[in-house]
Amino acid sequence: MGQATTVEEQVREALELIRPAIQMDGGDIRLESVEGGRVTVQLFGTCGTCPISPVTLKQGVERILRERVPGVTEVVAVEA
Repeated sequence: MGQATTVEEQVREALELIRPAIQMDGGDIRLESVEGGRVTVQLFGTCGTCPISPVTLKQGVERILRERVPGVTEVVAVEA
């Protein structure tokens, strides 16, 4: 696979790396939008109702995206 050129492509590639760990816990994640440095995702399955999903989002998903994708400043989740 070639190197991603846009921020959205880079975010999508990073989410594909994260997805297996989320799926192992019975959940899933979908990219909704990338606007500036803000990435909006939707959590599904057990992640949609898990009380610690905000921790997963900030300390897991956001941390990884900020490390891998220059310009990402925040990750937020929308309700299913």
